[in-house]
Amino acid sequence: LRTRSTFQIAVRELGGDVIEPPPDVALGGRESIEDVARNLERWVFGAVVRTFAQDRLERFAAAAPGLRVVNALSNEEHPCQALADCLTLIERFGAIAGRTVAFVGDGNNVAASLSQAVAMLGGHVVVASPRGFELPAAIVESVGRVARFGGGVSVTNDAVAAVAAADAVYTDVWASMGQEEEAAARQAIFGPYQVNAALMTAAPAGALFMHCLPAHRGDEVTDEVMDSAASVVFDQSENRLHTQKALLALLAG
Repeated sequence: LRTRSTFQIAVRELGGDVIEPPPDVALGGRESIEDVARNLERWVFGAVVRTFAQDRLERFAAAAPGLRVVNALSNEEHPCQALADCLTLIERFGAIAGRTVAFVGDGNNVAASLSQAVAMLGGHVVVASPRGFELPAAIVESVGRVARFGGGVSVTNDAVAAVAAADAVYTDVWASMGQEEEAAARQAIFGPYQVNAALMTAAPAGALFMHCLPAHRGDEVTDEVMDSAASVVFDQSENRLHTQKALLALLAG
């Protein structure tokens, strides 16, 4: 819903057009990933790629250096969501430097890109996850390399401690794309990490609630929090359009 709609609207509002290769062609169905990329490089300005495996995206981009390739989501990263998240935080706080975002849940692609982007702008992200589901060490190291203005990331298994100084509390689904078979097992593991009224009460007064959507209401977040005055989830959704339009305009030079 959000990725396809916002990118199509953004391209058209910038005066461009959109084509969608058929599913049996895109990213190596009927042809190799490299051959698909090399054909598109001859015809189009850029490609917005939403896929599971990060290596497929990297192979696609490497095969067509003249093509502007946008990572719309992979199993490792979700940078376009992070752009929208940062704009949402800036709209509310004026700046991200010195602010703290608590991400409660799986140390997944959303947590990874959020941590990198917020740290680049001088903010701090605290990622609270069950043992075995923490933000990968490689991502923590990458955040350290790109952090500026005192920004950074820390990892904990304590959700209450994570939100204690948070300006915003962020969560995502417990089972992401490609993890559907783990959903039942993950519900039991992640139950204590639900963002509910009690957890939001442990955060400072005025803390925002954030979610990249789609949300599984009653799992990672309750209706009470999702629909509360603290929730900025639909601001985040709207900002996908604005930030992606800006990204495309930047790539167009």
